[in-house]
Amino acid sequence: MAIKIVIDSACDIDKNEAESLGVTMIPMEVTFGETIYLDGETLTHNEFFEKLVETDDFPKTSQINEFRFNEVFKKITENGDEVLCITLSSKLSGTHSSAKLAAKPYGEKVCVVDSLNVCIGERILIFYAIDLVKQGLKLSEIAEKLDEKKSKIQLLALLDTLKYLKKGGRISAIKAFTGEILNIKPVISVVDGEVKLVGKAVGSKKGNNLIVQLVEKTGGIDFDMPYAVAYSGLSDAMLQKYLKDSSKLWEEHTDSVPSYLIGSTIGTHVGPGAIAVAFFSKN
Repeated sequence: MAIKIVIDSACDIDKNEAESLGVTMIPMEVTFGETIYLDGETLTHNEFFEKLVETDDFPKTSQINEFRFNEVFKKITENGDEVLCITLSSKLSGTHSSAKLAAKPYGEKVCVVDSLNVCIGERILIFYAIDLVKQGLKLSEIAEKLDEKKSKIQLLALLDTLKYLKKGGRISAIKAFTGEILNIKPVISVVDGEVKLVGKAVGSKKGNNLIVQLVEKTGGIDFDMPYAVAYSGLSDAMLQKYLKDSSKLWEEHTDSVPSYLIGSTIGTHVGPGAIAVAFFSKN
């Protein structure tokens, strides 16, 4: 009997990467106009940003329903294995509730963990879970450790534009227009499972410096745990600039920083040109 990890695509792990990691990814649905795609499966992250930039249709993402979770849980448990399901924050989507409902008939064979995060914040919790499974811990022990450690996850992101927050109705057109004129770069974070504005900077250089300050304020990065950076759009130029500006955070600790492309769940709202960093804090 083995423990199989099930995840949703809000962590920005696509189908191919999930297969290489030995986990099962259930994609969220992304709709452009009247066409529905499966995030990270029938629509790659690159293709998503191509459509986001080139079309006037504002995409919509749909939560994963109970039926789709049940299909996966049933298949895994019929083989005699147990399921560890990790979802994006319950405060950002009904996906977690769907997974909990689907898990009920399976009793202790299926455990659902609320990451209270999304994007690479959710990703690094999944990486930690993969390591715990390899260590041979029991399902209940893994769930307990994930719940204990997830509060230490810090996810910080610097946005290049306010355009897509306006399109999604997250801010007013006036605020977006004013922000663009003043070249204001907002910094957002996931706090207690919800996306919050934690700072503003004028220009990307000051924005990168603000992220460095916020990282240091948390007590610093625990390099014994998973960490990652990410970017949105069709170019990682802004991410490379951030890594250069924040080199003091990484040098002497690691030779390379794992970097990834943000997918549709968060990409819909932040648009291209955003950069993000996620880590477990020392404190």
